[in-house]
Parts: sequence; structure tokens; C-alpha cells
Amino acid sequence: MATQTAGGSGRTTSTYIDLDYITSNDFSPHQHANNLVLATNNPSDPTIDLTTPLSRVLFDLQEIDSHIHTLTSRSALDILTYTSTQNAAAQRILGKVEEERRRLTESYARLENEVLVRHQRAVDAKLTAQRSLEAIQLGRAVQRILGLARQFDTILADSGLGAPGKLGKEDHSSLVRATLLILALRDAMSGSDGAQLGRVNMVKTLRGKVFEDGEAKILDFARRVVREFSMSTLSSSTHAAGGATAGPTFREAEQSRARFSSATHILYLLSPAPRIDGEKMSRKDFEPEYLLRALQSYLQTAITSSSATIGRALGQLPMLDRALLEASARCQNVVALEVLLRGISPPEHPLLQAKESASVEESDSGEEDDTAAPTNESSSETFLTLLLNALDTASLPSYFWRSLASSLSSRVSEILNRGGVSARTLKSQRDTVKAEIRDCVLRGSRMPKTVVLGDARATANGEEPVGNWEREAAVMVQSVVGPLGR
Repeated sequence: MATQTAGGSGRTTSTYIDLDYITSNDFSPHQHANNLVLATNNPSDPTIDLTTPLSRVLFDLQEIDSHIHTLTSRSALDILTYTSTQNAAAQRILGKVEEERRRLTESYARLENEVLVRHQRAVDAKLTAQRSLEAIQLGRAVQRILGLARQFDTILADSGLGAPGKLGKEDHSSLVRATLLILALRDAMSGSDGAQLGRVNMVKTLRGKVFEDGEAKILDFARRVVREFSMSTLSSSTHAAGGATAGPTFREAEQSRARFSSATHILYLLSPAPRIDGEKMSRKDFEPEYLLRALQSYLQTAITSSSATIGRALGQLPMLDRALLEASARCQNVVALEVLLRGISPPEHPLLQAKESASVEESDSGEEDDTAAPTNESSSETFLTLLLNALDTASLPSYFWRSLASSLSSRVSEILNRGGVSARTLKSQRDTVKAEIRDCVLRGSRMPKTVVLGDARATANGEEPVGNWEREAAVMVQSVVGPLGR
């Protein structure tokens, strides 16, 4: 193999092998092998001899190996010197890096001790302080509920509610204060700490055995007062003939009014007023369920009793005078109820949004003239307004007579369908029955002025008509006499 020396370089290069081609990035072993096969064989020859190209490749490999050996042998000292120099430089760099790493590790350890450890201690101290604050707040809330329970129990005991021999003698003003304590408990239990308070055994015990039991007693008292309401407890008139007292004194009548007013306040305040999305319910959305239910039950009882009494009396006309007298007395009770409810305004409810909030929002908008009307409307709202809206009627006596009239038509039809003496007597006495029913409506629509005005200066025997009774009398007469003319 022919070789030559490159000038002054001390290196030999082969003129037989194209080293530039073999070491180039475009070198392809497949293309090189194909070139060798084509160079040593005739393309038109059907047989191919691979021995010669294989020998050529092996020879080239030996030549390259020999060339590498020659270069490394002659340049061994330079290679070792370069390698030693690079190794020494790498060792120096590694030493510097190790020193910096050790210093960085020490700095991090010192920083961790000075910052991270102290930060963790601060986090633990903060958590401890927060838990202590929550425990203190929860303890204060429990202490407040305990104080409410003590006041509630004391007021309930002093009021005489449920005490033997004191039926109807309960201190109604104390019961209203006890109701406010119940609302204070509800407000605390529905607040942000309500869930935590509900897990305290003492709160559970007080809530169940003190407040819930007491609330049931207070509600029973208020409902009983409404259920037993009668005009005889309000009228302080005297008998015209003998001058004997026909009812309670003026002082007793005023106490009865105050007792009834307290009962309605209790029912209004204890009616459910749940929070909506964590916010207190607005006053306009609040519906006093307990109050409306008790008053509606009172009216329904009066209507049902009157309907049953008059229905039986229509089959036995000698009993009609007494039945109509009882119905007129019940209507007078309804009239007295309407007068009382007209003078009772809803109290401030702690679980409802305050009136001032709405006024402040409207005043901020700059519409001062428009804010006066809603305020006057809300201030003029009474329990009578709430009841009339719930019953969808204009007055309670009208509701009483029209409901009674709607139930009497079916009873008259039953008497006529049975026939006999009762039906014939009822038809023959048609005019008498008509006159008596009109008188009944007239009596039921009048009541003593002392009940209407609540004033002792009113005349003892004076009576005050309430509402337009002629229309209601016509409705009542038609409900009874109408089926008789068919």
C-alpha cells in the first residue's frame, strides 16, 4: 500500500482509501457496498462474485486499523499530555464546585434553622391561637346560651305558666319576654357558630329540655287564649234593667285585651322565619304561620259550630231562636276580634331584616320622595291586614256570614230531601225564618261601644254597627230561603 507524508505534520495518509468520503456525514454503507460489487463484477454477467468485494472490504478494514494504530503510536505523548491537562483542569473545577456545594449546603442548613424552623413554630403558634380563640368564642356562646336558659327558666317559672290552679292567670308580658329569649336562641343557633354549638352536649340539653319544652307551653298558652277569645271578656257594659254587672270591669277588659295582644305577639314571633342563603328573611316575605293558623282555626270553629247549630234548628224550628242567638253571639266575637286585630301592629322581629336597612338603601339612591310611601304602608300594617290578606276577604264578619251561608244551603237541601213534618214546617214558616235570620245578622253586626272604642266614657248600653250588614243579611236569607222557593 502506498503512503505519503503530509509536509511537516508527522502524520501519514493513505492514498488508497478515501478517508474524507468514509468520515463524511453523507457516507452510506449500503451505497459503498453496492459500489464495490459493481466495481468488481460485470453488470451483464448473470452470476455475481462476492468474494472479491468482501476481500476488498476486509483489506480496507485492515488498512484503516493499521492507520489508526500508526497515528495513535506516533501521537501517544501528545494524547496523554492533553488528557492529563484536561483531567487536572476537571479536578480543579470539581474541587471548586464541591467547595461551593458544601458552602451552599451549610448556608441552606443555617437558613432552614433560622427561617423554616421559626416559620413552622410561628404556624403552630398561629394555629394554636386560632383554636384558642375559637374555643373562647364557643365558650362565650355557650355561656350566653346558658344565661338565656337561666333567664328563660326563671321567667317561665315566675309567669305561672302550667302551674296548678293558675289556669288563665299567666303573666302574659313575661311570656312575651320569654318568647324573645327563644328567638335569641334561634338566632344564635342559625349563626356562623350554630354548627359548633349544636355539637355541645350542654347546648343540646338546654335546647331540648328547657327551650323546646318551654316553647311548646308558651305556644299552647297563646293558642288557648285565641281559641277561648270571647266578647264577654271585653265588654264592660252593665245590664239595663237591674243595674247588675253583666260582664267584667273596665280594668279586667283592658287586661283581657292586653292578654290577647300578647298571645298574638307570641304567635307572630314564634312563627318560623328561616334564613335564606344565610341572610335574614325580609319583612314582606315573612308569613306568621302560627298566628294565621290560630286565627283561621278560631273562625272556622265559629263557622262550623254555627252551621251545625242552625242546621239542626232548621229541622226543629222552636230551637231556631236560640241557634240564631248563638250564631249572632259568635259573629259579635268575630267583630270584636276584628276590632282588636285592627289595633295590634306586628312587633319588631329579631330574626327579620330591620326596617332601617331598606330605608337606608332607598335614601342612598336619592329618591327621597318615593321612600315615604313604603314606610307609611309598612307602619300601618296590622294583624288584621295579614289575616284579611290570607283569607282574601274585605272583613271578618263578611267572611263569617258568607262562609256560614255557603254551608247552610246544603243543610236546607238535606231537610227538604228528607221531607216530612220538618220540611213542611220550614216551608210554611218561610217568612218567619227570613225575618229571624235578618235579625240575627243585625244583632251579630252590632256590639257595645266599649269593645269598639276601648273607652270607658262610651255609653254602657250603646251599640256600634260594624260594616254593611244589609248585604250580608241578604246573602244569609237567600242561602236558607232560596232552596225553599224552588
